[in-house]
Amino acid sequence: MSKPHGDADHEQTLNWVEQVATFCSEAWGLAPITGRILGWLLICDPPEQSVGDIADAIGASRASMTSNMRLLTSIGLVRRQTRLGERTAYYHIEDDAFEKVVRRRLAAFAAFGDIAEEGVKLGGNDETHTRRIRSAQRSIALLTEPPGQSR
Repeated sequence: MSKPHGDADHEQTLNWVEQVATFCSEAWGLAPITGRILGWLLICDPPEQSVGDIADAIGASRASMTSNMRLLTSIGLVRRQTRLGERTAYYHIEDDAFEKVVRRRLAAFAAFGDIAEEGVKLGGNDETHTRRIRSAQRSIALLTEPPGQSR
């Protein structure tokens, strides 16, 4: 089994991984195992881990890992790589992974803002038809516009 980064006690490391899992579950709606994988990959050494390494470290079955690894790679938090001459895939978190994910999410919110603008036009001047859309626009503006600037 791989070791956690530094000299941290393994039990403390697993407790921290569990905190990440709880956060991911409560704040993002992810399955706890997905959060455990993410937590482990944030702190493990070496930073590249096989599915078997991760499963052993967090006490998960290898069968439960496939869909969770697929999810984490599809959202861009985890990258899969292979090594020349090996069949095993290794997974790691790039240093800028969270920044990339946040930027993509903000771009998606901005794109929805454009769609919302079209919805406001459909509703015309009738506030009852556009109230929820305008509320969505205000919320999106909080995330996508620099402070002090508004539409």
